[in-house]
Amino acid sequence: MTEEKINASLVILTKNEITGLNAVFDKIPINKINDVFAIDGQSKDGSKEFMEKKGIIVHSQEKLGRAEAFRMAMDLAKHDKIVFFSPDGNEDAKDIIPLLSMLGDDCDMSIGSRFMGGGRSDDDDVPLPIRGFGNKGFTMIANILWGGNLTDSINGFRAIKKQVFQDLKPDSEGFGIEYQLSIRALKKGYKIKEIPTYEGDRIGGQSTARTIPTGLYFIRLLLSEIIKGKRF
Repeated sequence: MTEEKINASLVILTKNEITGLNAVFDKIPINKINDVFAIDGQSKDGSKEFMEKKGIIVHSQEKLGRAEAFRMAMDLAKHDKIVFFSPDGNEDAKDIIPLLSMLGDDCDMSIGSRFMGGGRSDDDDVPLPIRGFGNKGFTMIANILWGGNLTDSINGFRAIKKQVFQDLKPDSEGFGIEYQLSIRALKKGYKIKEIPTYEGDRIGGQSTARTIPTGLYFIRLLLSEIIKGKRF
């Protein structure tokens, strides 16, 4: 008897992640989700060809950036429930189905939290985890300003309803889109849930997120959202 697939869209985000793909691809629940495709940021290492050989439809970005990949995915997704996954070793594929399953009448966006009990951030073992402090700080500010109780407002490993994404109209660039989605969802009173997730160490490739420039961008984004209020 064939197992019924979940009516949802799984978006695999790649940019030169061939090492990670080789390590984690078989753990991704491809056969449990109805709509699976990849958004590729002009990879030069064979990531695109790897996924195509695995039967995954790959859409190449013309305009680069994580935020643009999110927006592009919304236009391509066939279902209202959408989950984003990066096969770089940081995100745990076993949490894909739980994140999708949370979406429903009582949940509009679900986030894998690295800072809940049972979760883990990849810089937990670093003597001075500046990135972790920054993430927690930005989350605390968002909670105070917009009445949330989130533990990880920034993590990109999340699922969201397409109609909610479209209503929030995220227009940020790069890695700011996750924080902006969290902020705007809090502003509009959407229901957000979190599950603890284990962020493993990055496998191969190179992160394009730089701590200080990204932090400064988040500050500008935060100030912009304070000024805009609900006018977006």
